Amino acid sequence: MAGILILPEWLIVSAKEPPRQGWGVRILGEIISDTGPNEDLAIKYPDDQVLRADGQVLSPGFVNTHTHLYGVLAHGMPLTKAPAGFEPFLKEFWWPMVEDRVDHDMLRAAVDWQCQTMLQSGVTSFYDCLEAPNTLPGCLTVEGEVVARHGLRALLSFEATQRVSEVNGLLGLQENINFTTACKQKGGLIQGLICYHTTFTCSPEFILKNFETARQLGCLVHMHCSESRYEVQYCLDHYGLRPVQFYNQLGVLGANMVASQCVQLDDTEVALLAGHQVQVAHMPLSNCEVGGGIAPIPKMAAANMTLGLGSDSYIDNFFEIMRGAFLIHKAVQQDPRLMPANLVYFMATEGGARALHLPNVGRLAPGWCADLQLIDANFPTPAAEWNLYDQLVLYSNPEQVLLVMVNGRILLREGVTLPETVDRRRALWKQSRRLWQTAL
Repeated sequence: MAGILILPEWLIVSAKEPPRQGWGVRILGEIISDTGPNEDLAIKYPDDQVLRADGQVLSPGFVNTHTHLYGVLAHGMPLTKAPAGFEPFLKEFWWPMVEDRVDHDMLRAAVDWQCQTMLQSGVTSFYDCLEAPNTLPGCLTVEGEVVARHGLRALLSFEATQRVSEVNGLLGLQENINFTTACKQKGGLIQGLICYHTTFTCSPEFILKNFETARQLGCLVHMHCSESRYEVQYCLDHYGLRPVQFYNQLGVLGANMVASQCVQLDDTEVALLAGHQVQVAHMPLSNCEVGGGIAPIPKMAAANMTLGLGSDSYIDNFFEIMRGAFLIHKAVQQDPRLMPANLVYFMATEGGARALHLPNVGRLAPGWCADLQLIDANFPTPAAEWNLYDQLVLYSNPEQVLLVMVNGRILLREGVTLPETVDRRRALWKQSRRLWQTAL
């Protein structure tokens, strides 16, 4: 069986390793079967299709560990005044004006647009958390159908919450059960998991029910955790404990837990998360937008926690998200040594894949999935082994992503998603205007 040789200027096997100049990969079906110097691969596999990528970096695809695809509908939405904090952001704006108004037609347009945007930004895998209580039931099936057309690798879930009613919370849980079960039976690139919102919209009994369901299904559990001081104060007022301490008391901390945001943590909570092997998704830019604060990611990295990066569907340029993670922590702690570029790049690739328990994703090595991207290496200054990660994090953008492949299938070439058959912008504008109507 003939394979495909991709022969770039630079190969990133893993961001934990130095890049390799003049190395490439061989792809056989859905996996990488070999790596090595370009000349050696060409001699070893003379019958393979050759994709020459002179002046380009062959990199693992990015893994967006936390996004809300429907969120793009609210970009530019008119507001009479900015919310005065995290609690009013949710209660006065996001819940009544966005989440509660989303329907299936809006969802289709948003997911279609966002899948294209992610591909153009080098993202090959993602986790989406749908918060739209009035799209139940069937919303994850709607999402899954659109994602499947784009060919991305994905984990999809509905964020079950009792803020509307206990009945709606159970409907959300059932949506996750039905979708996760169907995906497990089918196999493929799209899977599900169990997700609930957070401690201040879900009772302890409901939280435990989600974890028990996930145990029965053999899947991950996701929640927002300490995105701002609001949840911390809520838990202290109601349980006498900080959120992570409360989860520890419930006995649910563990390696099957993916906690997003994790902004307002103290040292005890970081130690608890690290000790129980909890995965964390970091959203450096959206944390700024909602005024939540700056997550103690350098401390988590020092504790060898599994960390990924997410867009939160606030800014979806994944290079900007990496720059945020690279710069913000240096500034707030006044230490330029923090968050080196290769660590940030690892979080954006293999770290994110590990956080989502995606097997053999995020590294370009034999036996690993052929999820990759080619990035133009025409930087302002010459690329070298010692500066390539800095060049990519600081000076690259989606327009430099020239090719994206997922599971051995090319999905984007020269910045164009394949096939390009619909006017996504027109559809998204139409549905955004529908969402905005009562706010205008």
